Amino acid sequence: MSIDIDLRDSMLKATPNLRAFAISLTNNVDRADDLVQETLMRAIANIDRFQPGTNMQAWLFTILRNLFHSEYRKRRREVEDADGKYAAALSVQPDQMPHLDFEDLQKALARLPHDQREALLLVGASGFSYEQAAEICGCAVGTIKSRVNRARNRLAELMHFTDMEEDLGPDRVTLSVMHAVA
Repeated sequence: MSIDIDLRDSMLKATPNLRAFAISLTNNVDRADDLVQETLMRAIANIDRFQPGTNMQAWLFTILRNLFHSEYRKRRREVEDADGKYAAALSVQPDQMPHLDFEDLQKALARLPHDQREALLLVGASGFSYEQAAEICGCAVGTIKSRVNRARNRLAELMHFTDMEEDLGPDRVTLSVMHAVA
């Protein structure tokens, strides 16, 4: 894209005033220089929108001001973390293991007898009470309780759970990280 020499000269002529304005907005010379650079780049990219005969400096100041306010709104939502302490305190669990655990659970559920799987899913996954599940299945409440218990025990066996509390909670590495952060 070629730019008219007169337009280029008027942009260059306005640059010191743009820089002074940017410094007054940002109170930071480096940030102001970045803002002026971005303003000039946007002006060149959108030079076809400039109406010849109008005030180039006013057009550039408008671009700079709009850029500043857009970035100000964006930065207002950001958290200042210059030393990285906040970021270091954040942690995200890896998502591979839960995905694999879910696949293992699906396979184990598929191996349960239909009546046990149905009872377990109604009570454990869907949140129905034993009474509601018994009504849905058309059997006694005691039968549902028995099916759920047998299904839970068989699932633990199929998934090789030895200590139910330990196996169903966070692993040792996750627990150590959680304690370190706390």
